[in-house]
Amino acid sequence: MRGATRVTMTRRALAAVGVLALTATACGGGSSSGGAGGGAPDGVIRAFWTDPQHPVEPANTNEVQGGKVLDMIMRGLKKYDPSTGEAKNAVAESITTDDQRTFRIKLEKGWKFSDGTPVTAKSFVDAWNYGALVTNKQVNSYFFQYIDGYDDVHPEKGKPEAKKMSGLKVTGDRAFTVKLNQKFSMWPQTLGYSAYAPLPKSFFTDHEGWLKKPVGNGPYKVDSYTRGQSMKLSRNTHYNGADKPRNKGVELRVYTDQNTGYTDLQAGNLDVVDELPAGQLKNAKRDLNGRYINQPAGITQTLSFPMYDKRWKGEKGALVRRGLSRAINRKEVTEEIYHGTREPATDLTSPVLGAGGGYEPGLCGSACEYDPKAAKKLIKQGGGLPGGKITLTSNVDTGSHRQWMEAVCNSINRTLDKNNACTVNPVPTFSEFRSDISGKKMKGMFRTGWQMDYPLIQNFIQPLYYTDASSNDSGFSDPKVDKLIDQANAAGDQKSAIGLFQQAEKRILETFPAIPLWYQNGNAGYSERVGNVKLNPFSVPVFTDIKVK
Repeated sequence: MRGATRVTMTRRALAAVGVLALTATACGGGSSSGGAGGGAPDGVIRAFWTDPQHPVEPANTNEVQGGKVLDMIMRGLKKYDPSTGEAKNAVAESITTDDQRTFRIKLEKGWKFSDGTPVTAKSFVDAWNYGALVTNKQVNSYFFQYIDGYDDVHPEKGKPEAKKMSGLKVTGDRAFTVKLNQKFSMWPQTLGYSAYAPLPKSFFTDHEGWLKKPVGNGPYKVDSYTRGQSMKLSRNTHYNGADKPRNKGVELRVYTDQNTGYTDLQAGNLDVVDELPAGQLKNAKRDLNGRYINQPAGITQTLSFPMYDKRWKGEKGALVRRGLSRAINRKEVTEEIYHGTREPATDLTSPVLGAGGGYEPGLCGSACEYDPKAAKKLIKQGGGLPGGKITLTSNVDTGSHRQWMEAVCNSINRTLDKNNACTVNPVPTFSEFRSDISGKKMKGMFRTGWQMDYPLIQNFIQPLYYTDASSNDSGFSDPKVDKLIDQANAAGDQKSAIGLFQQAEKRILETFPAIPLWYQNGNAGYSERVGNVKLNPFSVPVFTDIKVK
């Protein structure tokens, strides 16, 4: 759930770290339930999990483990196809517009929440108004920022002038209209994201009770949740969607260590682990006798520069940035550390988008190709590294960040024939790292990345590179890029919009505020007890399709 579509918004702390939310969910030591193993009721899947950061609710969940639950218990107007990523109607029967700004939404008949109450237009409108209202302190509030009246309910400063957005109007039990504050032709395709899910009356009448046992309209319902131990889910008998579960339920078991989970998977005490330890990737396929998944996901890793620092501005700064990019041997790093679970990047988006979502390979051109000779020349033409050296900064409390950072710096040092041209600046914790980024304290390269919220090029470009955008931590600003993005959003059809976003991406790569490093795959392992296991384009297991033998 890493991402945003807001131009100028209050952004959750995750920005610029995309990959972290995926890896940070399974680190530490010990497990309150996983280490002990244990069986499960017939037909129930036992899956690796960690406790979500926040209570699970649509507008206040922005990390993978909470999002995993929302994917199982909620359905919005759209749903992303688990194979192609295409946005298809779910609760929506139709979404139409004449001007790319006012949208008429009609709901399909027969949808109910797991408590048996109906899903109505008001279920959506009330949920969106709640999510947007600043006093409710929902971390995903900015997803509603395109709706007319958002600034009234969510001002940058001070108290809200209204409690409901003026752009939302209920026109019938199963119909409502949405008026945006600007044209946005691809807006309907964003509506599969969990922040846009409907909410039942019980969410508002007994909020605390709902948080303890969430009620949704998805294929599963929550039976129980004990923090630090497990969440148990079973089939939602009221579910109206086509993707009904092929199993009896899912038990999400809490682990605080990936290696413990992997050991339990090998021992048959777990059925699905969807983020394998980096140290096990080399042998996972053999260890699991082929029950191993490694497939592309909508996740990218980049290195950004502090464009607010005068030392990195201008044409000379761009030459140095390009030179540093050409000094990185991506192929060597991805093969030696990640064993085929990363692919060297050739653009700023992701291959999982496909041509229909805006992916165009090779946009980075030679700037993303390893060439020590060219790298040295570019850096020299740019006046050399600022101060004669550069740092690479990241938090190191999760994932394998220290290992790949050291490998990247070693590659740069070999290219420049200096032992300390590039040094790693490890920040102990994620919170400290984010604080430094937010405080614009970066002096050299710093780790950034993105995990898509929805499979469109817009989600990889606008939040990161529009002036003052939600996740624009580098401070990059280019009026021509902004204009192209505005034109893309106002385009009359998706093909035209994608073409304009690609022009914006090419323009960004001319300035080169960030170095594309690699695309990250989703990887998982599963037990002999289950079959038909696969990951969706967001690298999350498609639990409804899994069969228990």
